[in-house]
Amino acid sequence: MRDILIRNADVVVTMDASRRELAGADVLLRGGVIAAVGPGIDAPGAEVVEARGCVVTPGLVNTHHHLYQTLTRAVPGGQDALLFGWLKTLYPIWARFGPEEMFVSAQVGLAEMALTGCSLSSDHLYLYPNGARLEDTIEAAATVGLRFHPTRGAMSISESEGGLPPDSLVEREAAILEDMIRVVDAFHDPAEGAMVRVGLAPCSPFSVSRDLMRDAALLARDKGVMLHTHLAENDEDIAYSLAKFGVRPGQYAEDLGWTGPDVWHAHCVKLDAGEIDLFARSGTGVAHCPCSNCRLGSGIAPVRAMRDARVSVGLGVDGSASNDAGNLIGEARQALLLQRVARGADAMSAREALEIATLGGAQVLGRHDCGSLSPGKRADVAIWDVSGVEAAGSWDPVAALVLCGPGRVRDLFVEGRRVVAEGQMVTIELPRIVERQNALARKLRD
Repeated sequence: MRDILIRNADVVVTMDASRRELAGADVLLRGGVIAAVGPGIDAPGAEVVEARGCVVTPGLVNTHHHLYQTLTRAVPGGQDALLFGWLKTLYPIWARFGPEEMFVSAQVGLAEMALTGCSLSSDHLYLYPNGARLEDTIEAAATVGLRFHPTRGAMSISESEGGLPPDSLVEREAAILEDMIRVVDAFHDPAEGAMVRVGLAPCSPFSVSRDLMRDAALLARDKGVMLHTHLAENDEDIAYSLAKFGVRPGQYAEDLGWTGPDVWHAHCVKLDAGEIDLFARSGTGVAHCPCSNCRLGSGIAPVRAMRDARVSVGLGVDGSASNDAGNLIGEARQALLLQRVARGADAMSAREALEIATLGGAQVLGRHDCGSLSPGKRADVAIWDVSGVEAAGSWDPVAALVLCGPGRVRDLFVEGRRVVAEGQMVTIELPRIVERQNALARKLRD
């Protein structure tokens, strides 16, 4: 692999231990890692990428997604529904998916993420209709070129048993555990620089049994992989936990082994002070999904309180049926705005929001080799052109990334390989894939 020298950036935002921002600086990529950062780097023979007029940041990190949902954006019956009603509208549609739908929707969703600066994305796939498998998404991610953390999700309590999903979308718990073992053994890579790491992710406390939650936690620890689920997303979620389990969601999670640095929970909109303290003490991470929380009317997650308590927080776009977009830099802006609505204009700065979108997400996913631009870290780099109309007139180009734009990257490198160049995907033929996606969506509507 040829060395790449990103040269003469207006600002390099390192997100290193000192949070340095280097003016007029270069970044050297060599063998999939960052070899050097600073001004005037000499790299004979390297491919030169000019970055004058640009801000260079670590690639953004998405800690929560449901990629298959890119096929069900703006579905009329779910546009104005709260979480549980929204799910009931969409479950019958998702039950018609199969391997092709999973593959193409993952390609589209990950391309959308790449174009908005994301180099590492997790995915929570918790339904497997008509022969769909986790590897449908893993294969899609390989074509796009993003670093990928798929999670083997599951639902086991059907509507006829008091749950939300229809009978056709649930699985036997023994079969779930067996397939969890299969996908971890087949695809998980624990090595530094891994392009694929697999997690275990029962969908939520209201769609699987207590036994499966506990067994999944035991299996994850045995296999050395991470755990993920939805938790405390809205008032309905809290009411269900109190009525069904007699405790709040945080206590339920702790009782079943679902706290610790190898666990991250999505949403956590309704965590109280005691649960925030629990997460801080145990090292449990949170995927904050501000746009989805707004779209479903779930509320404003107490991110300021979490960060002040030293809870690890990353950003997630959530599924494209509840967002309905996949723009991670847009999520950073929304996170900032929501905390200011809740706590005042000084509640969160643009730089803190950018930190959550990069280093914060990497920490939540246990990727200490990613999330910052410093020698030895993986070569996941986003280049943002701030000379265009979106940032025109801005006095602070770093803050401008969050406050005004641009909303798309000029270039994106993952493991030192170019995924986006001059604002266009280079790894896949995106127009053809979008056409295929739209044809599948039309078929689902008919």
